[in-house]
Amino acid sequence: MKVLIVKTSSMGDVIHTFPAVEEATRNRSDISFDWCAEEPFAGIVALHPAIKTIHKVAVRRWRKTLLDGGTWREIAALRKALQASRYDLVIDAQGLLKSALVAIQAGAPIAGFDRASVREPSATLFYQRKYAVPRDLHAIERTRRLFGLALGYQPDLSTLESGIVPPAGSPPGIEGRTAFLLHGTSREDKKWPVEDWIETARQLADRQFVPVVTWSNEAEKKVAQAIAGAVPGTVLVAKSPLADVAAILGRSTLVIGADTGLTHLASAFGLPTVAVFLATEPGLTGPRGKFASTLMAPTGGRVTPAEVMAEAERLLALNSRAPA
Repeated sequence: MKVLIVKTSSMGDVIHTFPAVEEATRNRSDISFDWCAEEPFAGIVALHPAIKTIHKVAVRRWRKTLLDGGTWREIAALRKALQASRYDLVIDAQGLLKSALVAIQAGAPIAGFDRASVREPSATLFYQRKYAVPRDLHAIERTRRLFGLALGYQPDLSTLESGIVPPAGSPPGIEGRTAFLLHGTSREDKKWPVEDWIETARQLADRQFVPVVTWSNEAEKKVAQAIAGAVPGTVLVAKSPLADVAAILGRSTLVIGADTGLTHLASAFGLPTVAVFLATEPGLTGPRGKFASTLMAPTGGRVTPAEVMAEAERLLALNSRAPA
């Protein structure tokens, strides 16, 4: 049986789908999985060994160039590739109109959330199989239940395995106990103040950790440079492809991150991960993992570096006691 997964974005949403894929492969050895994902996240999808083919889409870019002939040629090529694959089933795990429009290009039956469960009810107009899944569950659990209903097995929600491992390779100069500080995030109200990142890096260095920072745009570059300039020994990784950053991340001893996709990736790798949430509710979309924890700023309050370090030390101790 050939199944196409449609979960085009964002990075966190893609990562939240991995436990469903992992569980499905264990319950249905007869199934092979392909995936449709936005171009920037194809390398993340490739981390799961069960995914055979990745079809890259560019919905975000296509929206801006709908009058361009090149855009329609790309869409036609995608449709041809999907239909040539002859899928038995498409699972729209995203539940948006845009993902449903991608899903129908395969010309196969589509399974998804029902109208009461889906994020955008209009998407269900394109589904042949619709399943009720409570909306008050974490995104990981919702996706696992959807896959179980669509593929005919009962998810074991007492376990959580992503099935991914870090890509090989790590640049020279990053050695010892490393703590990756993921300060970059898409919204201003999600950003922890730079002085708190600097103080956290100082406390990590005092505990013989090597702080690691990187950046993906000019605003993040200034923050990364400020941290590295204030705390000697901090490793500043230049802007790099996502797969290279994932390789460094996956070999870290500890990860401290804002509400961003790479923080979710760290938790999926099973790393001790402290997430700092300032403006969003982590209950439905926060990082999940054996050694992941989220600190949520109280209304009108803040998360302090001391609180972050205390939680980091707790997770590191928990990890050290875990069976190999």
